[in-house]
Amino acid sequence: MSSVSAAAGVRLADLPGYDEEIVRRFTIITVFWGVVAFLVGTVIAFQLAFPVLNLGEYLSFGRLRPVHTSAAVVAFGGNALFACSLYIVQRTCQTGLFGGKALTEIIFWGFQLVIVLAAAGYVLGITQSKEYAEPEWYVDILLALVWVVYAIVYFGTVMKRREPHIYVANWFFMAFILTVAVLHITNALAIPVSITSTKSYPIFAGVQDAMTQWWYGHNMVGFFLTAGFLGIMYYFVPKRAERPIYSYRLSIVHFWAIIFLYIWAGPHHLHYTALPDWAQTLGMVFSVMLWMPSWGGMINGIMTLSGAWHKLRTDPVLRFMVTAVAFYGMSTFEGPLMSVKQVNALSHYTDWTIGHVHSGALGWVAFVAFGAIYFLVPVLWKRERLYSEKLVEVHFWISTVAIVVYITSMWMSGITQGLMWRSYDELGFLQFSFSETVAMLHPYYIVRALGGVLFLVGSLVMVYNLWRTVRDVPRVEDEAPVSGPVPAAAE
Repeated sequence: MSSVSAAAGVRLADLPGYDEEIVRRFTIITVFWGVVAFLVGTVIAFQLAFPVLNLGEYLSFGRLRPVHTSAAVVAFGGNALFACSLYIVQRTCQTGLFGGKALTEIIFWGFQLVIVLAAAGYVLGITQSKEYAEPEWYVDILLALVWVVYAIVYFGTVMKRREPHIYVANWFFMAFILTVAVLHITNALAIPVSITSTKSYPIFAGVQDAMTQWWYGHNMVGFFLTAGFLGIMYYFVPKRAERPIYSYRLSIVHFWAIIFLYIWAGPHHLHYTALPDWAQTLGMVFSVMLWMPSWGGMINGIMTLSGAWHKLRTDPVLRFMVTAVAFYGMSTFEGPLMSVKQVNALSHYTDWTIGHVHSGALGWVAFVAFGAIYFLVPVLWKRERLYSEKLVEVHFWISTVAIVVYITSMWMSGITQGLMWRSYDELGFLQFSFSETVAMLHPYYIVRALGGVLFLVGSLVMVYNLWRTVRDVPRVEDEAPVSGPVPAAAE
């Protein structure tokens, strides 16, 4: 970028009014909701292994599972995206946030209220009863309003930028903001029974509703958990590696290919259903095509370390980020593979899908978020360094082992399920009853729960490390240099 050489020596006195307070708050709440998500996920994993742990109506697996999903995706992932995007847009645009403190307060408190109201609705059974346990209409409206304010702040900041170039991370964030708004509003369309009732009736029904849900569901993965977090990758990997992005041209191709192809992939969740066969095939074809641009992004992220590979031995924060990119590559290979009808016939409705989802959610989303948080905390609190890089390394290895244990157990469980469900005897009857299948999977469920425990422990190590960083590590001098924008690629 044209302003890099000047920005490298910027001092705190010369900062263009960056709002770091809102980023600090989003960073803190990200860590909090992450621990909540991992804790609830561990609880429900044990509930599946030991049904006696389903304690009544409100603390049953059916009520807590959407709490875990929303806490992981919306609360942990969403707040991480808010923290990183609002940090990145200020640095790469060389200007403070548009709209001032009033708008950022609406975003922060409004989003936390959405999370709490949705979680309360899940526990109390107040939902639209969709695949994604969509909260009721009043939560949907509040979330839409918060999202509009977020869009105003983000796009307004880009429009008033001092840096003429729009760095690629901002393109990914803008696509994420626009597409999630369209997805949410369309999928949540419903008619309330009355203004005082928590109940509503959805606009769509039957196969149209199923298609709308999976157009929404898959593209929440595609734009919320992929495009948004790719924006994080494209900023923090080059910053931590102190290298330009490997290929800026490839990042642009990656962006436009992802944006065009992802939106068509949703029907692959509805193979062998009432959805027309041509729509199922269309989703499968576009899903397979997604493999190439996804791996283009993975290669771009990993090859950014060209000339800096040695840093992986000494910098566990960078190791978190690069391992996340590797998991992104693995998940975006496995996803297109599972979208092929012949493979899907074995994998669908089984724990293989659960393993795939958590490979992406833990390996890609959580790891790149952890890396970004470890980067941000010393910068935002003006500390010289992290309290302990050794603890970062401990966190990395505990969490890596946790993911391997989790996804391996679910792969084995899922393939076992799929094979048992399609086994027939010589008379053409099913060879195994449903209860026999469940009994066979019990050991895998115990192993999965232990993987969840490990991941939770790793997150608690992070909490301790960040707390000691803020409390005990000396502050940097006010005249110390601060980070400037990411340099562009050396093409």
